[in-house]
Amino acid sequence: VQLQASGGGLVQTGSSLRLSCAASGDTFSTYGAAWFRQTPGKEREFVGSISGPGDITHYADSVKRRFTISRDNAKNTMSLQMNSLKPEDTATYYCAADSRLKTFSEWYRFKSEYNSWGQGTLVTVSS
Repeated sequence: VQLQASGGGLVQTGSSLRLSCAASGDTFSTYGAAWFRQTPGKEREFVGSISGPGDITHYADSVKRRFTISRDNAKNTMSLQMNSLKPEDTATYYCAADSRLKTFSEWYRFKSEYNSWGQGTLVTVSS
């Protein structure tokens, strides 16, 4: 599946932003999907994930209760609603997806478990 992320921008601390990820080329509902983020010089880190049907979500502790992941499989899209943004949320955000069978719990946290990636969208939160 091919992914394209969008929706990034420059916002102030405390504001909200919604990122979108558009999927094409395969049946998106068969893919577990996730958002990761990365800042220069640091590893790409897990933000949150959502199961193929959209009934199970997981979040990094740093974004729990502020960020919400959702998906619309009829439209082949996934979204990341980000509220109460902080300067430390500044990063390039990537959507990712994978349809392969997973053999261990919490696989969704590992970037190596995803074989499809969007190009990234930059979010900058000013203080």
